Amino acid sequence: MDEDRTPATDGLDRRAELSEFLRTRRARLKPEDVGLASQGRHRRVPGLRREELAQLAGVSVAYYTRLEQGNGRNVSAEVLDAIAGALRLSDTEHAHLVHLARPTRQRRRPPSPKRRERVRPALRHLLDAMEGVPAYVVGARSDILAWNRMAAALFGDWGRLPVAERNWARLTFLEPDYRELFLDWESKAADMVSYLRLYAGRNPEDPELSALVGELSVKSREFRGLWATHDVKEKGHGVKRMRHPVVGELSLAYETLHLPDDDGQSVSVYHAEPGSSSAEALRLLASWGVGDLSGAKV
Repeated sequence: MDEDRTPATDGLDRRAELSEFLRTRRARLKPEDVGLASQGRHRRVPGLRREELAQLAGVSVAYYTRLEQGNGRNVSAEVLDAIAGALRLSDTEHAHLVHLARPTRQRRRPPSPKRRERVRPALRHLLDAMEGVPAYVVGARSDILAWNRMAAALFGDWGRLPVAERNWARLTFLEPDYRELFLDWESKAADMVSYLRLYAGRNPEDPELSALVGELSVKSREFRGLWATHDVKEKGHGVKRMRHPVVGELSLAYETLHLPDDDGQSVSVYHAEPGSSSAEALRLLASWGVGDLSGAKV
């Protein structure tokens, strides 16, 4: 994406998304990765040429060119499978390609400003019952919808923020305190953009997503660069290293639990290895009230 351009706020262009996704996936493959001669420094384009990719996928160059120009009309599942194999796409990337090329009608429209996402009362009770671990619910656009006391102690009291600002992508890229909180901020930032890209492939008509992308593209050079890579990723599990202003450094494993009956919502839970210094840090956080921590910058 050009630095001086910002996305429209009435939804993303699915044809452009398909075109750029295929182009960036092709550009990351070297000829030698797929058994082709590299021809040294005489290559004028990074990655594979269109004709090379078409040959690997078993389709005509004209057919693949139309697809990479964003024309996915009537493309078969078999052709998409062949192109995904030639591009060595992950399962998540393969599914993303299918969503872009062969969109299906959404059963439900994305939540609008007038109909914000709701968290089931039983789920809120579950968060409150998880006393020893930070846990929160996020929506499909990375909106923070509900959290427990430990999450507020670890990440800051999101209740003090306006509802519109309770969004992980906004906090990650626009709030300096979160750059200090996450020791691996670059990894956190890349993950956030990959999650949004995946959601965009499934819901390009969502104006709220487009508005969020537009705001972050204007305000953050890092976001613009990561958005232009077209990387996609499902929320899963891993480890985050943090430096908390009160208890110092922590290394916490996290698990993401997807909620099948709540459109795009998931629960994230953080925990420490038993007996570790991080477990002791969480214990200390639990002994503090959120109000006691409100003066500490997070």
